[in-house]
Amino acid sequence: MVAVAFSGAVVAAETITGRASVIDGDTLDIRGTRFRLQGVDTPESAQMCGDGSGKNYPCGQRAAFALSDKIGQGNVSCEVIEKDRYGRSVAVCRLGAEDLNRWLVQQGWGMAYRQYSTAYIRQEEEAKAAKRGIWAGPFTPPWEWRNGKRERGEVPPPAAVKSHSRPDIKPAAGSDCRIKGNINRKGDRVYHVPGSRDYDRTAIDPGSGERMFCSEAEARAAGWRAPRN
Repeated sequence: MVAVAFSGAVVAAETITGRASVIDGDTLDIRGTRFRLQGVDTPESAQMCGDGSGKNYPCGQRAAFALSDKIGQGNVSCEVIEKDRYGRSVAVCRLGAEDLNRWLVQQGWGMAYRQYSTAYIRQEEEAKAAKRGIWAGPFTPPWEWRNGKRERGEVPPPAAVKSHSRPDIKPAAGSDCRIKGNINRKGDRVYHVPGSRDYDRTAIDPGSGERMFCSEAEARAAGWRAPRN
């Protein structure tokens, strides 16, 4: 293990590899160790953004789902860069040789966190020019959203609190993404549509790979199936 100095603080450089759970768009968990992705800031779990037609959608949830889909069942390696003021490990995380921090910004689901790093500015400019992800419509930068700024017409969902433990996701206000993708005890991926028998009692935990879908076709394409009874 090598000691590396950052911003006057000395931290021990280490890399942890394993199956990763997505806590939110810019936070992963590997075997109980929480990693904040270095140089990236994604929309908050409760944050809404506008799509290309100006309709609101839960962009924070969408960013987390995009990262979860990208990782799938693969092993992730997170190299610790420093500790933040909350004691979290700030890291560059990779799926194989691919930099997941960079990928999030390239796909438009994260912004280059210029306050702390200039590593992904070029990728942000590319995503903005191509109108990928959050760049397809109006949105508030996540650091401004956390300080209370909202886009005009944006309505936060009920109990709009970012959770770092088990963030059970419910359909957000103004969103059509109401189909719940649940993983049962057998590991089967089953989706539940509004009005179905198990819909109301099904809670979604993105930390374990569960997610919301906007259509049944989207759910099936991602590997989920309808209930068998």
